[in-house]
Amino acid sequence: MNRLVGADLFFKCENFQKTGAFKARGAVNTVIQLSSDIESVVTHSSGNHGAALAWATSLREMKSFVVVPTDASPFKRRNMERYGATLIDCGQELESRESVLHDFLEKHDATFIHPYDDARIITGQGSATVELLESECNVDQIWVPVGGGGLASGAILAANGNVEVVCAEPVLARDAYLSIQTGYRQPPLPPVTIADGLRSSLGELNFGILKAASTQVALASEDSIIHAARLVFEMMKIVIEPSAAVVVAAMLENPSLVAKRVGVILSGGNVPCPHEFG
Repeated sequence: MNRLVGADLFFKCENFQKTGAFKARGAVNTVIQLSSDIESVVTHSSGNHGAALAWATSLREMKSFVVVPTDASPFKRRNMERYGATLIDCGQELESRESVLHDFLEKHDATFIHPYDDARIITGQGSATVELLESECNVDQIWVPVGGGGLASGAILAANGNVEVVCAEPVLARDAYLSIQTGYRQPPLPPVTIADGLRSSLGELNFGILKAASTQVALASEDSIIHAARLVFEMMKIVIEPSAAVVVAAMLENPSLVAKRVGVILSGGNVPCPHEFG
């Protein structure tokens, strides 16, 4: 992998994290700060945040509800239910998620936990970068995928200007790239990329952090994402999901942006088997 990318790579394998993704970090950090009188929480998610929140709330014997697109990965739906979440179906578009969530909150006494546009979530996700820098303190860059921006903005805060953070994003979901280019937060593109965890719109808090740091966003094509997931499986013998493979794909497609020593956060591995990559 070092030879292919042209750099010394140091992987932070969040695919081995509890619930299979980095999302466990932000969920736990948020739930442990909730007051003791809260009995139920609700969120919207395509899978990983929902599973993480379900697990985190189970530690405090709370109920969790997750608004989920009907086209979400069947594996990720099962994963959320496995950790105790009650699923509420919605359409594919962000507007549908928000509408169904609003209706639920009108009828139920539950606390909304945003999947990424929340300071507690951002801080929790940043702990992955803290650990990476403690392990490899002399890296020149950290590459992370960006969707809603929780992991990316947490990485920037944790790096604290001492290490450059580069974000990777699918071409078909490049709202973060366009937001940085224009200086204004852009709406999400149609949710068609294979990297289902990166279909979210970049959050307001998250965009502010990325913009203030003048963050570079590198893009990856769909074919490159699939190829990168297969490469990681074949060469490193670990399974990652397409959203995590975006980072490797973007480095392979944008070699001029890659420094000499690079920390790489592999964000998750929630797929039933490598054959799901097509």
